[in-house]
Amino acid sequence: MMSKKEEIDFQSHWEKAWETSPVEKTGWYEQIPAPSLELIESCQLDKKAVILNVGAGATTLVDELVDTGYDKIIANDISASALEALKKRLGKNSHKVTFVVDDLVHPAVLTEAGPVDLWHDRAVLHFFNKKEEQDAYFKLLRKLVKPGGYVIIAVFNLQGATKCSGLPVFRYDQGMLAERLGEDFKLIKAFDYTYTMPSGDTREYIYTLFKRHK
Repeated sequence: MMSKKEEIDFQSHWEKAWETSPVEKTGWYEQIPAPSLELIESCQLDKKAVILNVGAGATTLVDELVDTGYDKIIANDISASALEALKKRLGKNSHKVTFVVDDLVHPAVLTEAGPVDLWHDRAVLHFFNKKEEQDAYFKLLRKLVKPGGYVIIAVFNLQGATKCSGLPVFRYDQGMLAERLGEDFKLIKAFDYTYTMPSGDTREYIYTLFKRHK
């Protein structure tokens, strides 16, 4: 168990990560976020659907969603620098996105962001190693995702790396995610995916799509 002195300061860590590395060189950068786009397309959301991308960073997924016609996108990250980079890249289309700097474990703004039609998380949940952090994450998710809404979670699978960006990670399989979400959510699709980093190294993910039925 970490002492208070050993607790990770996520905000400082990610601000430093975004300020010291070009977006295209970060270990999680995707030029085209194909797996996420595939799952979002399968949801057949209305173009006015509210899409919450937690831990968005400067993801190109937001660009793709805007280009597809979505204009009620919420991009969240704990790093203001990351969201500023995303906003700058979007340029004139940035008005179609609401940028929210907030902590998923200790949310101050996101608690009022719902209801949302889709919660999308690629590579955030697995950084929460402590039960109380995970509990806070899923509590916020359940508060915001409306009945009939969807959840996409992509995290390191059980064969994946044990650390990322210098931090320890908590790995999952589809059963573990289903258990944490609870009986209100039905698993629609799950698949393993090998992501190739800009460095050429690979990381093993599991992508999951759930639908909330009540």
